[in-house]
Amino acid sequence: MECGQCNVYLVVPRGARTVECPHCRRVTRVERRGAVGMVMNVFGRMGGGGARPAAPPRIREAGYPRVHGDKRALLVGIKYTDTDLPELSGPINDVKGMTFLLTQKYGFPRQSILVLTDEEEDLYRRPTKSNILLAMRWLVHGCSSGDSLVFHFSGHGGQVEDEDGDELDGKDELICPLDSDPEDYSHDIRDDEINEALVRPLVHGVKLHAIIDACHSGTVLDLPNLCRIKKNGQPEWKDNRPPTGAWKHTSGGTAILISGCADTQFSVEGDVGGEQPVGMGALTYSFFTAALFAQQTPTYAQLLTTIKTIIRERNGDSRVNCNLPAPICSLVRQVVNFSGVQEPQLSSSEKFDINQTKFVM
Repeated sequence: MECGQCNVYLVVPRGARTVECPHCRRVTRVERRGAVGMVMNVFGRMGGGGARPAAPPRIREAGYPRVHGDKRALLVGIKYTDTDLPELSGPINDVKGMTFLLTQKYGFPRQSILVLTDEEEDLYRRPTKSNILLAMRWLVHGCSSGDSLVFHFSGHGGQVEDEDGDELDGKDELICPLDSDPEDYSHDIRDDEINEALVRPLVHGVKLHAIIDACHSGTVLDLPNLCRIKKNGQPEWKDNRPPTGAWKHTSGGTAILISGCADTQFSVEGDVGGEQPVGMGALTYSFFTAALFAQQTPTYAQLLTTIKTIIRERNGDSRVNCNLPAPICSLVRQVVNFSGVQEPQLSSSEKFDINQTKFVM
C-alpha cells in the first residue's frame, strides 16, 4: 500500500493493523479490505508485469489522464491575472513550448501530459495550491522502473524563513500558486512540500526531471547535491543536505532539477518576436532552444552551458558562443531581450559525472 503522507510504497506484514513509513515516519492505518490485493499489485509492478495501481479517489475525481506507457509530464504555467501578484506574460507560452518539446523531441504522448494554467476552465486544472499538489501526486503515482517523469513550473517563486531547521541558509524556497497570498505564505508551496510530493515517492529506476522557471528556485526541490561550475569549467558538487539530517532523498529513483537561478537571484522574462512580442521565461526559452536544436544528444554539462550561454546572449555579451547552428545563434541574439543575467542551477538526488552523462528524457 501507499504511505498516506509521502506516497512511498510500503510492504504490509501479514496481520498488521498499521505500518510506519521508514522515510517520513508517518503511521498509516491498514485497510483490511483489499490489502492483500494492493500488496500483490506492488509486487507485480516491481517484477516488470501487471497493471499500474488504480489512482486514488481524488485523482480519479479530478479527471486527470490515465497514464499508459513510461513517460508522463506535469506542466504548470501561471500568469497571475487579476491577483495580488504582478502579472507575467510568459508562463502560458512556456507551457506550450514545453508541450511541443516533449511531444516532438522526446516522444511523450500528448495524453500523458497534464497542463495546469490560469486559462483553464476546468476547476481541477486551475493551478491552485491544492490542485498543484494533487497533480504532483498524479505525476508520481504508480511510477515504476524505467519511467521518465517531467515537472515544469513557470511562475513566481520566493523565499521565506525556514521553520524546521532543515535549510543551510535558514530560508525555504517556494513556488507561488494561483491562490498565493503575499500576506500569508501558507498559501504557497514550500520546498519541503515539493520534496515530499515529488522526490520521496520515486522508486528505483524512475527518473524525474524538474525545470523550474521562477525566482529563488536554485534548491526548490531540496535535493541533497548541488552542482557548481568552477572558473576552470569543471563541475564541483556541493553538499546541500539539511543540517538536521531530515530525509530529503528518493526511494531509490533519481531526481534532477534544472532551475532558473540561484536561491538568492531573480528569474526574468524575455520578449520573443517582432512587432507583436510574445513573452517567455528566460530559463524555459533557453532550455527549449538548447534541447530542441541540439544536433546530437548533449551531456548535462553541454546542455547547462548552452542554456547559460543563450541567457548571456540575450544580454548582448558578444564574447560567448551559444554552440548552436549559426542561423539559430543569430536568431537567439535578435528575438529575446532579457533584462538581467541569471545563473541556472543543477541539483540532483545523487552525484554523477555531468561531463559524461547524456541528457535523456
